Amino acid sequence: MKKHRTAHDGQGSRTCRTGRAAAGAMTIALLTAATSCAAHAGDGTIAAAELKAIGAIEARFQSYNIEMVEVTGGRFWKPYPRTAGAFDQRDRYSARPPIDLTNARLRLLAASLSPAYLRVSGTWANATFFADAPGRPPPGFNAVLSHEQWRGVVDFARATDAEIVTSFAISPGSRDADGRWQPDQAQHLVDATRALGGRIAAAEFMNEPTLAAIGGAPAGYDATAYGRDFRIFHEWMRRTAPETLILGPGSVGDAPSPSGPGITTRDLLAASGSGVDRFSYHHYNTISPRCGGRDDPAQALSEEWLARTDATLRIYQALRDTFEPGKPIWLTETADAACGGGRWDRTFLDTFRYLDQLGRLARAGVQVVMHNTLAASDYGLLDEATFRPRPSYWAALLWRRLMGTIVLDAGRAAPHDLHLYAHCHRAMGGAVSLLAINTSRRASHALTLSDSADRYTLHAARLQGPTVQLNGKTLALTADGRLPRLGARATPAGAIRLAPATITFLVFPNAANPACLARRSGL
Repeated sequence: MKKHRTAHDGQGSRTCRTGRAAAGAMTIALLTAATSCAAHAGDGTIAAAELKAIGAIEARFQSYNIEMVEVTGGRFWKPYPRTAGAFDQRDRYSARPPIDLTNARLRLLAASLSPAYLRVSGTWANATFFADAPGRPPPGFNAVLSHEQWRGVVDFARATDAEIVTSFAISPGSRDADGRWQPDQAQHLVDATRALGGRIAAAEFMNEPTLAAIGGAPAGYDATAYGRDFRIFHEWMRRTAPETLILGPGSVGDAPSPSGPGITTRDLLAASGSGVDRFSYHHYNTISPRCGGRDDPAQALSEEWLARTDATLRIYQALRDTFEPGKPIWLTETADAACGGGRWDRTFLDTFRYLDQLGRLARAGVQVVMHNTLAASDYGLLDEATFRPRPSYWAALLWRRLMGTIVLDAGRAAPHDLHLYAHCHRAMGGAVSLLAINTSRRASHALTLSDSADRYTLHAARLQGPTVQLNGKTLALTADGRLPRLGARATPAGAIRLAPATITFLVFPNAANPACLARRSGL
């Protein structure tokens, strides 16, 4: 049988020939005679037709944030300088004008990830005043969102097939003389959205109530005050916008992390009682050096690092089961590192976490995952100055085109550094898409395919480089600003090799998987 090779086969073969002794006994045990260097995961065979359905996710599962401060303009996390060196925490913010939501490139790239949810929120939203015209914020607020700026959000959402998700101001200016939250500002925003022909699909009361002390809430704000305010919010929402999903609590920091002390989610839920339609939480693997975190790219492909997604989810699943049993879970804000992202989040290295997190959470039943951000600071999928795609954007685009809403059981790979996730294809009835992530920096792994497949392999010459290749071709926008063709490489049935530190999507168009024939799985 003729052997089809990607542009990375040569590199992987050299790694396999010269690295066997260094790879150790485990790697040697995985080698078989099926190819010149093929390692089998478990029994090594992917029988796409036989993979069983284990769940389903929303069509807008893969979503993103545009921070409120991006819309209004203001001081946000300053991108790291291109040159290495010590970072001065006194210089962690930079002023920026409002994001240009009419930009044709931004709209094209956002629309290519749709359908999606667009969350306009973040810490700055907690103290943002909605006004008919620009101006200085009144007492008790820190920023102004003008009617025209919000019109830009509504128009952008309409143009890109994105549903708006937001949260509301909860700062001292939004309260009565007794400190109780008042819905006047929120009502103004809801009314304006309707008048503009838009709608708010879902809303959290506030952003990250577990960190209320640093998030714009009144001094001394605690779980009791949150419970009182949430009940006011809940009653108002059910009356004025019953079509809008109530998300909550939107917590962060309950997992062991450097988020700092705050109010616990357990206390928040005990004080507020039930009432959300979707249980929401936030997760970052760490915080960036801007906020005192440690930036260590050496751990980026480790199981410990990638499994932090699971550890945080288990905490919030348990809280959901106790206080809001049966409610679907949404992750409404996530990235590698909070406070703008780490130094390497804009490189190919973070693409592994991005896709592995989507795979893990879909398999676990999480319904929506919102990446922070679409185009701001180092964790943006797009460069904030040029709106050019970063490596994780190309990975996001492949997920969007290939991975549908029906989740399949791909089994567990024998080597711990080979991660497998399977879904029905987004558009082709009966077809199956498999995501295979080789997180080993040195060892090749292999799979045996029971049927022919279309192969898409992502690779980079430098893991911490700003570019990525698909099947050996560097991905970039065309000269006229369009997306390039994401071409697959035809791969026959039999053993294939996954080179070190590569990400591969395999599409089985002829699988005729019964779970994928039942209905179209993506749109």
